[in-house]
Amino acid sequence: MEHISKEKFERIPDDEKSAEFIARPRVTFWGDAWRRFKKNKLAIISLVILILLMLLVILGPVISHSLYGYEINSQDYSAKNLGPNSQHWFGTDNLGRDLFLRVCLGGRVSITIGLVGALVSTIIGTIYGAISAYAGGRVDTVMMRIVEILASIPYLLIVILVSLYAGETNIKTLVIAMTITGWTGMARLVRGQLLSLKNQDFILAAETLGVSNKNIILKHLIPNTLNVILIAISFDVPGYIFGEAFLSFLGIGIQQPATSWGALASYAQTNFLFYPYQLFFPALMIALTMLVFTLIGDGLRDALDPKMRQ
Repeated sequence: MEHISKEKFERIPDDEKSAEFIARPRVTFWGDAWRRFKKNKLAIISLVILILLMLLVILGPVISHSLYGYEINSQDYSAKNLGPNSQHWFGTDNLGRDLFLRVCLGGRVSITIGLVGALVSTIIGTIYGAISAYAGGRVDTVMMRIVEILASIPYLLIVILVSLYAGETNIKTLVIAMTITGWTGMARLVRGQLLSLKNQDFILAAETLGVSNKNIILKHLIPNTLNVILIAISFDVPGYIFGEAFLSFLGIGIQQPATSWGALASYAQTNFLFYPYQLFFPALMIALTMLVFTLIGDGLRDALDPKMRQ
C-alpha cells in the first residue's frame, strides 16, 4: 500500500467549516404551519375576536353580577324594554331582564353545543371512516351505505323524536340529536383521505413488522389526517352553533328558563318592530361567531396545505 505523505493534506480554516452548518433552524410541520398561519392577518384577527368572545361569555355574567347584582332570571318590571344604557348595556326585555347577562349566558350554551357537537362528530366520524377505509372491500361498501342512509335523514326530524323521547330539550338532547347523523360528513372525509394513505410504503412496513390493525389505524393513519380533521372541526363548530340557533328560533331548541342565542332571537322576534335591539345583539353574536370560525378555518386550510409551503 502506497504511503500517503502529510503534505497532501491541508487544514480547513474555521470559516470554511462553518459553511457546513445548517443556517436555518429545523422547523417541525406544526411549527411551520403556525408560522404561515400568523402571516394570515385576517385569521389572526378572527382568532383574537374569538378569544374576546370566549372571555365575554365567561366573564360577562361575573361582571354583571358584581356591578349590578343581576341574575339570569332577575325581573324588574319598572325597567321593561329599555334600550341600551349605562346600567343595561344591551338593554332589557319585556320582563325587565338584563339582556347583556342573558346574551353572555346564552353564548355559553351555544358555544358549548358547537364545540361538544363538533368534538363528538369528529371522534365518531374519524374512527368510523378509518375502519371503513382500512378494511376495504365488502366491509367498506356496507359501512358507506349505512352512512348514506343516515345522511339522508333530516336532523330536524331526529331532534323532534329525541326531544319527545327525552321529554325535554336541553344541551344534552340537542347534542345527541344533532350528532346522530352529524358525524357522517367527517366519516366520508376521513375515509377519502385514508384511502390514499393505506397503500403507502410506511403502512406496508408496519404490516410487515406485525403491527396490529388497531395500532395501524390509531398510530399511523389517523395522525396523518390531523390537518384535514382540524380544518373540518373549524367549519363544523359554526355549523352546530347555527343549527342550535335555527332549532331554538323554531321553538324546538333550548327551553326557558335556560337560554341561548337562538332562543333569545326567537323570543325577540315578536317585538322586533318596536325593540329591534333585542334581536340585534343575539343575532350579532351568532353571525360574528360563525364568521370568525369560518375565517380561522380558511387560515388553517392555507397553513396546513403542504402545497403552499414556501
